Amino acid sequence: MAKGAADQYLLRVTAGPDYDPSTHTLVAVNGPTSVPIASNHCTANVKVRVQNYRGLPHGSPTTSAYFSAAPHTHDQYSIAFSMIPHTTVSGNELVFGNDFDRPIKDRLPPGTEAAFKIVKWAIDPGLEGDFYSDKPHLYGPLLSSINVLRVGPKASEKDGKYEIPAHLHEDGIDEGADGDAEELRKEKKIPEDAAARKKHFLKEEHRKEWKFEEGRVYQGDFFNPYLDFNQFALKLPGFSLSVLGYLNDKEDSLRYVMKNKSTGDVFFVVVFTLVPKEDAEKGTAAATDSGEKAEHGDEKKEEYQPKDDDLD
Repeated sequence: MAKGAADQYLLRVTAGPDYDPSTHTLVAVNGPTSVPIASNHCTANVKVRVQNYRGLPHGSPTTSAYFSAAPHTHDQYSIAFSMIPHTTVSGNELVFGNDFDRPIKDRLPPGTEAAFKIVKWAIDPGLEGDFYSDKPHLYGPLLSSINVLRVGPKASEKDGKYEIPAHLHEDGIDEGADGDAEELRKEKKIPEDAAARKKHFLKEEHRKEWKFEEGRVYQGDFFNPYLDFNQFALKLPGFSLSVLGYLNDKEDSLRYVMKNKSTGDVFFVVVFTLVPKEDAEKGTAAATDSGEKAEHGDEKKEEYQPKDDDLD
């Protein structure tokens, strides 16, 4: 992979039920639909938005109305979800964050440790990680790391599978609860305000008191103004850290995962990958050529073409 300016790359976002990329679906970033995910451990819908998006699939909207309204006018991206656990999980066990399959210590840019200290001090004190291990990771308890958490009702089952209620979606998720979950939050003395809730769950004893119940719907939205995916740079107050000069000869990715930290059970995975523009163009050309040579009766998949009213 040639190293250089950010405009030499395109961003590709995929999501799936586990780490295996063959199980992932290409996300229509900033598009109108969410990606449905059915893993062994949860049923979920995941929606991804990226400000000033420059990536795949070709023709994706560059932005979303999401970034035009408070409190998101300065945010760079959002990972929003609706999720139903298939088994009850302790609030102290469910984490959200980043991990890697191979060591990255030899590719970390100068300033990585300083950046982590700033993030942990000023943004998310609950983060724990190790960038220098054979399997680097950075996780935070979902309860204290997620920007917005909404607790929903119990979901219904159809043919032995949970279904996320049709009226629930990943647009405009607000902190709070619905139905009997309102009483549940009050019973557990969960603050109504998102910032206060995050602070509340920094205490391990409070997380242990909370259960993510089997069959109940939970919604969340993770966002911030600090990580610029188009530049693959972390931009903190008074501090900026770019990884573009440290890319290797393969596609470079940043993986988000929701998982049970004790059992390793994966709920869902979202992967942001920088793809060299020339490789993406070759892939598109190959796909077009393949479609033109397809036998009569085979249909070529249509490229995602957003409409003006698709921006959500």
